[in-house]
Amino acid sequence: MSTEAATDDVRARLALALDVDDLVEATRLARQMKDWFGVAKVGLELYTAAGPDAIGSLIDLGYEVFCDLKLYDIPNTVERTAHVLGALGVSYLTLHAHGGQPVLQAGVEGLASGADNAGLPAPKALAVTVLTSDADAPPHIMPKRAAVAVEAGCQGIVCAAEDLDDARQLAPRLIRVVPGIRPDGSDHHDQSRAATPTAAIEHGADLLVIGRAVTQADDPVAAASAIAAEVSQALDG
Repeated sequence: MSTEAATDDVRARLALALDVDDLVEATRLARQMKDWFGVAKVGLELYTAAGPDAIGSLIDLGYEVFCDLKLYDIPNTVERTAHVLGALGVSYLTLHAHGGQPVLQAGVEGLASGADNAGLPAPKALAVTVLTSDADAPPHIMPKRAAVAVEAGCQGIVCAAEDLDDARQLAPRLIRVVPGIRPDGSDHHDQSRAATPTAAIEHGADLLVIGRAVTQADDPVAAASAIAAEVSQALDG
């Protein structure tokens, strides 16, 4: 199987989920996957283990950093936390839309001011609508949270692939980020609303979050290359 590096356009569409509790392991994976991923996701596990060093290390490797902390607290706390993360140079930050418009707006404003004060490009605040592990969420929840994200000034939303058609209608200008991506025939793990890369791209996803399908594969390089090739084909089609 060919393991040719992906084009810049494909790499920009793929976020590597570094869901590990060790910065050395995270940077090892990040170096190994640079030919296929342009974005690296730092979630709760890695951020708890390594803190801001995780963000700085991945930026130094040339990645855009997707900080997936799903901030949800009182608006003042969310704003101040987002301000710190904006100053650290993250490109994306998740806020939980369950917090409502005041919480999301506080995160949007804090993130922007933190980056601006540090002389950095404007990052993107992403509202998490419904977790891809949540198969029981009522159907009205995602549309309601997408509408709140628009009102709050978020630049994007995080949703399952099956919600993409609604997302395009409700928030056509927002970036659509889709986790729970699994190649056809692979283990869905705890992602009850998983989708293939092709399905997600065809339904309008802008950024695909890939974790265990690559990091726990028998051959991570081959797995990453295959996913990148599938995304490239879907974009061309």
